[in-house]
Amino acid sequence: MVRQNSVIAMLLAAVFVIAHLACNTPEEAGETAQDRVLVPEIDGDWWQVAGNPDLGEFNSDEQEPTAFGMWQALDGTWQLWGCIRKTNVGGNTRLFFRWEGEKITDTDWTPKGIVMVADPDLGETPGGLQSPHATRFANEHVLVYGDWENICLSRSSDGKSFDRQVGAEGKTGMFNEGLGNQTRDPMITRFGDSYYLYYTANPGGVGAIYARTSTDLRSWSESKIVSAGGSAGSDWLDAEVPVVLYLEKAEAFYLFRTHSLPDTERMGTSVYRSTDPLDFGVNNDRHLVTTLPSEATWIVNEGDDYYIAAVIPGLQGYRVSRLKWVYK
Repeated sequence: MVRQNSVIAMLLAAVFVIAHLACNTPEEAGETAQDRVLVPEIDGDWWQVAGNPDLGEFNSDEQEPTAFGMWQALDGTWQLWGCIRKTNVGGNTRLFFRWEGEKITDTDWTPKGIVMVADPDLGETPGGLQSPHATRFANEHVLVYGDWENICLSRSSDGKSFDRQVGAEGKTGMFNEGLGNQTRDPMITRFGDSYYLYYTANPGGVGAIYARTSTDLRSWSESKIVSAGGSAGSDWLDAEVPVVLYLEKAEAFYLFRTHSLPDTERMGTSVYRSTDPLDFGVNNDRHLVTTLPSEATWIVNEGDDYYIAAVIPGLQGYRVSRLKWVYK
């Protein structure tokens, strides 16, 4: 009987220890971020911040809000620039429209009107504007966008009104991955002393995420493919709208990559984690940590609070939800 009671006591103690460890954070359990990595999850319901806008003379029954950018202006308001396609602007039918929100948690942001159309005199393809994205560095906002063939750059002191950066040849285009390969979907950030510009292109009809670096926003390195293939696919739709951030508490970089979902007409966003901002895996899933059910995704933060913004399914506006980071 004594031996039996001892065995029962040992089993109960083991159960208690296991339950205790399961309730602990990785640090309390003696684990580190290397044992279980931080992974983003959508946290709660979405709220709509913008719909299909009134474009006045450029209105079309077929117009669709697509890829976009979201950032905070100098005055603290939130800016949303959407690429609206299938409009009556002519050419490739695309232009940029702006909304403004006092708080990111507000619904139905205020429409501010058409904010940019392509300028052929600066070498931009008529109706070819794609995917605006701005980031604040020191005392200015830097906005990058596509003109159907090239990546272009504009600058602003307030994060609302931008002036195009024109090169020595009188053109806004800084670089591309070859004419006809739709170099597009840029985002810009800074790590250390260098700017990193991530974007999409489709040489040979193959989708890939590229990156270039610069120290002055004018001279750029040669391009490098930082993500392509793997379970996300290799078609031209399978590597779009890259977003890269550094999560300090994870001591790692995260790439959010939009792609088509197999056997569906829907899009998703796969997330990759790496300690190298120029390597998120090419033709492998070595860095893949999760896939989120959202399309044309942007990640923004306000202090320690993270948010995910995305195109509304059916391409009729934009929505936002909270984003949390959990150990897995």
